Amino acid sequence: MAVQIGDRFPKVTLKQLGPDGMADLDTAELLKGRKAVIFAVPGAFTPTCSAKHLPGYVERAEEFRAKGVDLIACIAVNDPFVMDAWAKANGAADTVVMLPDGNGELARALGLDFDASRNGMGRRVQRCAMIVEDGVITDLRIEEPGKFEVSSAEAMLARLQAG
Repeated sequence: MAVQIGDRFPKVTLKQLGPDGMADLDTAELLKGRKAVIFAVPGAFTPTCSAKHLPGYVERAEEFRAKGVDLIACIAVNDPFVMDAWAKANGAADTVVMLPDGNGELARALGLDFDASRNGMGRRVQRCAMIVEDGVITDLRIEEPGKFEVSSAEAMLARLQAG
């Protein structure tokens, strides 16, 4: 079952590539005391994810900060090296924290994993976006398969305005 509004964001330790090499990234520590917008994409370097989803958050990062968001993060079931390269290729390295979910552990803990094997991609995370305040999910938007509407940067900015 997928996480719901009011649930705590799952505590998972991910691997992240940093300036000193591979490091652990604890989601509970990352979100502690912060207001975050977290979006998930089926895969780095995939068409919609690279052309629309990630760029929208990069382009509107200052608008999110003006609304009190101090962390923008992106989840994808990709390894830390791919996520690092994707961030650099899209100018996101300084604005979006990449959450590489190489083993799909976070996707499963969120209850948002799905099987994309028919497209040669294995298990992935559903496209979605959420607002997380001090580790608690306060807004959650999950896309219908094949859609890109409710999880865009524009849609989440509107949710912040409404909330």
